[in-house]
Amino acid sequence: MESLENIKPGKPKLWTNLSLVVVILFLGWLSYAVGVEHMPVKNTYWALTPPIIAISLSLITKEVYSSLFLGMLTGAMLNVDFNPEGGINQLFQNGIISVLSDKWNVGILVFLVILGTMVQMMNRAGGSAAFGAWASNHIKGRIGAQLSTMLLGCLIFIDDYFNCLTVGSVMRPVTDKHRISRAKLAYLIDSTAAPICIIAPISSWAAAVSGFVKGENGISIFVQSIPFNFYALLTLVMIVLIAIMRLDYGPMLLHEKNASNGDLFTTGKRELISKETNMDEKAGRVSDLIIPVAFLIVGCVIGMIYTGGFFEGKSFIEAFAASNASVGLVMGSSVALIITIAYYMIRQSLSFGECMECLPEGFKQMVPAMLILTFAWTLKSQTDSLGAATYVAGLMEHSAAGLMAFLPAIIFLVAIGLAFASGTSWGTFGILIPIVVSCFQEVDPELMIISISACMAGAVCGDHCSPISDTTIMSSAGAQCEHLNHVTTQLPYAMTAASVSFFAFLVAGFTKSALISLAFGVVALFLLLLVIRAKVSRKHNSYT
Repeated sequence: MESLENIKPGKPKLWTNLSLVVVILFLGWLSYAVGVEHMPVKNTYWALTPPIIAISLSLITKEVYSSLFLGMLTGAMLNVDFNPEGGINQLFQNGIISVLSDKWNVGILVFLVILGTMVQMMNRAGGSAAFGAWASNHIKGRIGAQLSTMLLGCLIFIDDYFNCLTVGSVMRPVTDKHRISRAKLAYLIDSTAAPICIIAPISSWAAAVSGFVKGENGISIFVQSIPFNFYALLTLVMIVLIAIMRLDYGPMLLHEKNASNGDLFTTGKRELISKETNMDEKAGRVSDLIIPVAFLIVGCVIGMIYTGGFFEGKSFIEAFAASNASVGLVMGSSVALIITIAYYMIRQSLSFGECMECLPEGFKQMVPAMLILTFAWTLKSQTDSLGAATYVAGLMEHSAAGLMAFLPAIIFLVAIGLAFASGTSWGTFGILIPIVVSCFQEVDPELMIISISACMAGAVCGDHCSPISDTTIMSSAGAQCEHLNHVTTQLPYAMTAASVSFFAFLVAGFTKSALISLAFGVVALFLLLLVIRAKVSRKHNSYT
C-alpha cells in the first residue's frame, strides 16, 4: 500500500468550473433570448445559490479563484434575470468595482500591503530568523510551539485581521523549526482570531455586537454572553487537548505527516518559502522583530481609539465601541511602518533603499489574499442584493416564538449556515441578534442572553469554516498556506467543536447554567477526541 507520507491532494479539475460557466451563460442567454418568464428569486431560497455554488465548487475542485468567480457570475445573472448586458454591468460595475471603491474594503487592502511590507522588512533585517533561533532554545517541542502560538493569539485580541497577520509573521519561524505544517499553523491562527475577539470585551467585535442590541446596554449584554459562547471557549480547549494528546485527524493528519518529513505545504511546491527567503537576510537580533511588532500593536490600538473619539473625551471602552477598525488599522500600521523604517536605519540593519525594496515584495506576498478577498466581497454583495438576509430573517421570525428552550441550539445551527454561506460573522449578528432581542427581551431575558451567545458562537463557527470568510483568508495569508489547504484541513476540527457546542446549547436551553453547560461541553469534547484518537490509531496501523 502507498505510504501515507507520499499521498498528495488531487489535482484541480479546472475543466469542471469552466464547463459550468459555459453552461450557465448559455442557458441564461437562451432563456433571456426566447423571453422565458423567470420565477422570482429575490428574498427567496434562490438568494443562497451563489455562495453555495462557490463554496461547493471550491471544495470539490480545490480551485478557489474560478469557483468564486462562478459564484459571482451566478449572483450577477440572477440579479438581472439573465440579461447578458445587465449581468456584465452587475458583475463589474456594481460588483468588483463597487467593492473596491468601498472605504472599509480599501482600508483592509492597504493594511494588508503594510503588514506584508513589515514582514518582509523583519525577514530581511534578520529579526524573524533571530526570533526563530531564540524560540528554538526556549520553546521545546511541537506541543510548546502550538501552545505558544495559541498564547500569542490570545494576547492579540483587539482585532481578528490584525491577529491573523501578526501571529502568522511572528510564529512562522517557530512552527517551521518544529516541522509543524503551514495548514496546522493556519488552523491555530484562525482558532485564536475570531474566537478570541468574540469573548474579549475590548475588541472591534465587542463593539460590533453591542451595536446590534437595541434597547439594552450592549457592552453589558456582551459580557454576560461570554460564559455561554461555547464554540469559542471549546475551540480554545480543543487546541490545548489536540496539542497535549498529539492528535491529528482528517486531512490535517496528512499535512502533519508530510511536515515531519520536511514538506510543510503538502503540495510539492516551494514558492511560499522562496518568497520569504529570496532577499539576502542579515544577522539580526530578536529585537528586530519584537520592537516593530510592539510598534504595530501600540499604533493600531491608538489608531482605533482615535477613530472612536478617545482624544475627544470619550472613555477607552466607548472609543472602542465607536471605532472604525479599517481606518484605525491603516493609520496605526502606517505610523508603525514609518517608525520601523527609522528604527532599522538608526540600527543600520537596513538602508532606506532596502526598506523601499521590501514594499513591492510585501505587496506581491499579499496578492493572493487580496484577490480572494475582492472576489469574496463581490460574492457577498451579489448575495446581499438578492435578499439572502431578508429570506433568513423571515424564517427566523416565523419560527423563533415557538422554539423556547430549543432556540439556543437551533439558532446556533442557523447562524452557522448563514455565516458559512455569506462569509461574514458581523452580517450574521446584524440579522439574527435583533430578532432574538425582539422575541425574548420581554419574555425571558436570561434565555435572550443564551440565544445571543448562540448567535455569536454560530456566526464565528460558520465564519471559521467558510472558504469565503475574511478571517479564513487572512489566516491563510498569515500562515503563508494555500487557502484551500487551510479550509479542508480545518473543517473537521471546527465541526468537532461545533457538534459538541450544539449539545452544550441544548443543555443551556434547559438548565440556563453556563457552568453546567460548559462543563458538559469540555467533558464531551475530551471523550470525543479520545474516540477519534482510537480510530486514527487503527487507521494509521493499516498503512504500516
